[in-house]
Amino acid sequence: QVQLVESGGGLVQAGGSLRPPCAALGRTFSTFAMGWFRQASGKEREFIAAITWSFGRTYYADSVKGRFTISRDNAKYTMYLQMNELKPEDTAVYYCAAGYRSSIAAVTTRELYDYWGQGTAVTVSF
Repeated sequence: QVQLVESGGGLVQAGGSLRPPCAALGRTFSTFAMGWFRQASGKEREFIAAITWSFGRTYYADSVKGRFTISRDNAKYTMYLQMNELKPEDTAVYYCAAGYRSSIAAVTTRELYDYWGQGTAVTVSF
């Protein structure tokens, strides 16, 4: 079992930054990839970014490319999402996820991920 714990959300003005961490507890030794998804009110949960744990290869949704950066600290088993130039449309609950099946083709999809955190809310005001 793996427990994922997000934190670091909050209220920020447009143009500001946040860097929520996601800490993984439990079975972490065979993680293939970890990712961030978000869900705005009334919308489907969407892929934001992912990173493969061994090689650190990163993937981004077009909507955040150039503004968000995903990273990991292998020693702490913690993943981060540096969010810069935040926009009101970035307002959502952000979820981190961990997947164990080796599938680069699926790394941007919800199907790869076996464990999910409880979410951290991010609100970007005008």
